[in-house]
Amino acid sequence: MTFQNTREFARELDSKDALNHYQEQFIFPKVNDKRVIYFTGNSLGLQPKRTKAYIDEVMNDWAELAVEGHFYAEKPWWDYQERFAEPLSKIVGALPSEVTVMNTLTVNLHLLMVSFYQPKGKRYKIICEEKAFPSDQYMFQSQVNFHGYKPEDAIVEIKRREGEHNIRLEDILAKIEEVGDELALVLIGGVNYYTGQVFDIKTITAAGQKVGAKVGWDLAHAAGNIKLELHDWNVDFAAWCSYKYMNSGPGNASGCFVHEKHHNSDLPRFAGWWGHNKERRFKMEPTFDPVHGADGWQISNLPVLSLAPYLASVEMFAEVGMDALIAKRDHITSYLEFILHEIDKEVESTFEIITPTNPEERASQLSVFLHGEGRALFDYLMKNSVITDWREPNVIRLAPVPLYCSYEDMYDFGQILKKGILGK
Repeated sequence: MTFQNTREFARELDSKDALNHYQEQFIFPKVNDKRVIYFTGNSLGLQPKRTKAYIDEVMNDWAELAVEGHFYAEKPWWDYQERFAEPLSKIVGALPSEVTVMNTLTVNLHLLMVSFYQPKGKRYKIICEEKAFPSDQYMFQSQVNFHGYKPEDAIVEIKRREGEHNIRLEDILAKIEEVGDELALVLIGGVNYYTGQVFDIKTITAAGQKVGAKVGWDLAHAAGNIKLELHDWNVDFAAWCSYKYMNSGPGNASGCFVHEKHHNSDLPRFAGWWGHNKERRFKMEPTFDPVHGADGWQISNLPVLSLAPYLASVEMFAEVGMDALIAKRDHITSYLEFILHEIDKEVESTFEIITPTNPEERASQLSVFLHGEGRALFDYLMKNSVITDWREPNVIRLAPVPLYCSYEDMYDFGQILKKGILGK
């Protein structure tokens, strides 16, 4: 398709967009009484209008049933998390028994590393990507310290080549091969938070397992954003947050995946009563008997008030389907890319998109170096109803989330951006 940088063309695209009506199902902040153009769903998704009803249902059950809500609420609390198995499994490409919800992201990654990072002898190293999200870096450092290793020796970062913004697949595979029988774990972000680069999960997983390592994934920026086939790709484990592309609310519960090949294994884990045999849980038995499947990694009873907005979200995803989301994601991201190039021609500043141009290596994010511009432009955008994300030294991250961003939003953003540069 040949794009045009006009309002009429953008509106035509919106009129043909099968997901356009979902924009009306979200609550948008306002700046100066104007609805914002929201580009930060890669940080915190917007609130779906249906969310409040899900929370109110739990609050009403609590008020009317108190403790009996565990068993007699319309959605009993003691098995509330089981409602996620079917819709979440479709979002991440898993069997229903392979997914669960609990805790928050870094907590879950730590707990999963109890099972899947088992350094022994010379096999103790972890491979991760350079400039992983800081929480992952701190996690790796504390894990290797806990096991008695030095981070500078045990943590192997795959680096970008000089002058390049993204990590080459061939360099990841070469590093895995190089570390070889010293490699205990590969744990990488499925989508890099800074550049928006999507990694080849299937190929990297196979390479890590070929040399005898376990392979896990931090899917914070991937779940609800890219096509995942965790079961078929033979991924050992994964975890993700729910508040970015999945719109469940600030700091909300995390999802986990544990491949079925590990469900009957004797892997170590930290246990708690919510992971104990469901039918015998309230018998208060002294010996842990884990639930079969990913639910066996549960520890504490779940924060149902937190899960309620997450359930609202996954049920919306079930309505839409990942294929439809990804189709619009690719199209609207390409249109945003076109708009940026068009505005670049009209101003003296230079925009450098550091996200890969290959559609297979990107998703719902464009990270843009604003050469010749500074923080003042970001501040101008924020004051003029464009909510975006600034990263030093002069990068803005733009996430045109397909559920609630429109093509006309992309056009309007271009005009505001141009005005902010020309009017400085």
